[in-house]
Amino acid sequence: MATIPAQDRDILRELGREIAAAAADPVNEERREIHRAIQERKPLRPSITIFQEPWAELNGSGELDLQCSDGFCRGIEQGMRRQLYKRRHYPGDMTVGAVSVQAQCVSDTGFGINVHEETLAREAGADVVSHHYDVQIKDEADIAKIKEPVVAHDAARTEELYQQRCEIFDGILDVRVGKTGGFWFAPWDLLVQWTGVQEVLLDMALRPEYVHKVIGRLVDCWNTRLDQYEDLGLLSAPTEKLGCSGAAQIFSEVSPAMHGEFALQYEARFLKRFGRVYYGCCEPLHDKVDICAEYLPNMFKISMSPWVDFPKAVRNVGNRFIFAWKPNPAFVATDEWDPDLVRQDIREKLAMAVEGGCTLEIHLKDISTVRNDPRRLTEWEKIAREETERCMQ
Repeated sequence: MATIPAQDRDILRELGREIAAAAADPVNEERREIHRAIQERKPLRPSITIFQEPWAELNGSGELDLQCSDGFCRGIEQGMRRQLYKRRHYPGDMTVGAVSVQAQCVSDTGFGINVHEETLAREAGADVVSHHYDVQIKDEADIAKIKEPVVAHDAARTEELYQQRCEIFDGILDVRVGKTGGFWFAPWDLLVQWTGVQEVLLDMALRPEYVHKVIGRLVDCWNTRLDQYEDLGLLSAPTEKLGCSGAAQIFSEVSPAMHGEFALQYEARFLKRFGRVYYGCCEPLHDKVDICAEYLPNMFKISMSPWVDFPKAVRNVGNRFIFAWKPNPAFVATDEWDPDLVRQDIREKLAMAVEGGCTLEIHLKDISTVRNDPRRLTEWEKIAREETERCMQ
């Protein structure tokens, strides 16, 4: 087993003490109670979560600087520093546990096709870039390029890294091996990187049978992957006791009927294996609530992106599902920070949701920039907290 540098161990143990202190804060149980109530659709108030932030812009203070030298230690350090940074500056309803989790060392051969693309960054070091994909699947003959993945677990390596964590955090944090608790399942997000976006959208009208075959093949391969996770004992529980998240983000302008035909009927082959499904991401689903519910009877939460017709979304979701509202991240990316605009937007949306009986989660995500002004996230979180507490009075 590799030796952990003494200095790295000291750095991580000190961070571990900070995590343990944060985990002992009674606010964690208050927030867990909020999350539990939402899962039962009996909210004490809407929950607030901020993630997918532009980390390259947030380190003006140096709080996120890594000090460890060993690669394994630096990976642990980065996660801990980011967790503590969020807790200090924009915690929302995050909770902290006195635990360090070692992921299983799982390898996966993938689907046999490497993405060929050009990217363009807004500025050096940006977390979000634009993509242009080279088309690699053009007709039915190319579908054979999609291969079944082969999954393997290096149990010895997992145990070695687990023991290293135990050595580092002995007496400070509870160290565990984290088995897979769910998947992000968005086959269309991947498929368009091989087919081209415009091309495959046109094919739905011009070559529907080809589209059925290509998406069907990819979902079959996803199910083969899941079979292997089950056979290898890599899941944290049987799939019927786990949740899964799915989406078809390029279907924003596709009709509900075509969404059902080309996405949901195939996604359901995978998602039906899980106990609960959270569906959607950036695609507006205000007109697709019923079609999603039809194909996904185990759906318990649905995404409502910044581009939904919000009043219609409220009417169509009601209290049937958890309403995962995604406020517009552009509000923290403007030339001039406008907290009044943020407050007005949150207040108006909360009023509609409460009147409509919705069980609301608020997810500020997909944050491409804060214009190198991290305080915007701190102020956004403060406003959101004030308004969620106000709306429940």
